[in-house]
Amino acid sequence: MQTLEDKIGYKFADKTLLTRALTHSSKSAKNYERLEFLGDSILDFLVGEYLFRNSDKDEGFLTVVRSHFVSENYLCSIFDKLDLSENVIRGKSLTGQLSKAVKADIIEAIIAAIYLDSSLQTVNDFIEKNFDLKNFNDIKNTNFKSKLQELVQAGFKCAIKYDTVKIENGFLASFYMDEDLIASAEGVDKISAEQNCAEKAIKILFKDN
Repeated sequence: MQTLEDKIGYKFADKTLLTRALTHSSKSAKNYERLEFLGDSILDFLVGEYLFRNSDKDEGFLTVVRSHFVSENYLCSIFDKLDLSENVIRGKSLTGQLSKAVKADIIEAIIAAIYLDSSLQTVNDFIEKNFDLKNFNDIKNTNFKSKLQELVQAGFKCAIKYDTVKIENGFLASFYMDEDLIASAEGVDKISAEQNCAEKAIKILFKDN
């Protein structure tokens, strides 16, 4: 039977680090949150270094690609690939399926736990094994807010703004050019609502893009 450490591909000397990386705040004050904070920084650095060493593209391209590999959605896919749901230590209040945010946080916590138990190189090995970094050139720019801003600045002379408000099931973002409402869209959080809104605005304003 495959053990938890087999799934992760690393054998911990201090197994309490792994336990903490998988413990949700609903279970204990000794949970993954501080590890997640450290893991986030380590992941940003190592993905950034990999891209710097393996691409001669400009900063804008590298930023977009890095944001893909460190995004909540991508980290969630790593969590699912490692099949860690049954290994999460949760309190009685945390029921049902884990959210994308929790899954992503746990991957970052595991990265920090590996680092504290071993070395930066070992973490790098974990990332290169589980993250498809070598195919970074296939990543498309899904930062619709950035793309919309560039298109508007190139074709219009106007002020742009987002008005984003909390609604029952998440957030509602509205995009304005001067005082004109161009598009509105919902999302589970503020960032996704504004990205969805920007994507919709691009389709309305720039049909060929």
